[in-house]
Amino acid sequence: MAPPTSPGSAYDSPPPPPAGDADEVPASPRAPAGAWGFLATVVCDIVLPAALYYVLRDLGADEITSLLVSGSAPALHTLYSAVRHRKVDALGVFTITLLAVSALASVVTASPRIVLARNSLFTALAGVWLLVTLFTARPFTYQAVKALLPGRGERLESLWEQDVAFRRVWRAVTVLWGLGLLADALLRLIMAYTLPVDSVPALDAALYAATWIVLQVVTQIALYRSGTFRKIFSR
Repeated sequence: MAPPTSPGSAYDSPPPPPAGDADEVPASPRAPAGAWGFLATVVCDIVLPAALYYVLRDLGADEITSLLVSGSAPALHTLYSAVRHRKVDALGVFTITLLAVSALASVVTASPRIVLARNSLFTALAGVWLLVTLFTARPFTYQAVKALLPGRGERLESLWEQDVAFRRVWRAVTVLWGLGLLADALLRLIMAYTLPVDSVPALDAALYAATWIVLQVVTQIALYRSGTFRKIFSR
């Protein structure tokens, strides 16, 4: 099963603007590419590995072989991205290294649960990374929404510099996502070592969807009730 929650993955998508204000946001030529990138991440890192695991199991492959082969999807996705963009970043190297180390450990120990547990590590690292950005000039969720709304960049920066409540909201949302991913990581670890191996890949994917939806809903409510959306799109 693939690790779907490394920093920069689908979990990192920022909260979208409210539908009613969509006409006020200048169109970005990069938006379609971003949407396709998100879809590719979901398919390659979540849907495909889970589906491939169960296909291989149905064909008679053992648990470790099925997990290792299905785990090749995110590795190939990472390699493809590196070749396409002609850039190998630290995250890509870390992803492939962790996949290789967990594969070797599972073969040596003959334990498929080590392969399953790596998802928890990725999610935990993503959560810690988000929390670390609280100590940088701009927390991650603010940077993410700024990238999503390039036409509102100046407005966002003005609010960030002048509005204490605005800064507090984005820091709170970053804490929400960081702690949410750490809770998700703990659940993944528990599942990996307590549930039947064949049930974990499907539950892993379901947990990803549940975590993302819950965090997005809470984020939307917080941004709406705090007046953050109104501030961003007021002019």
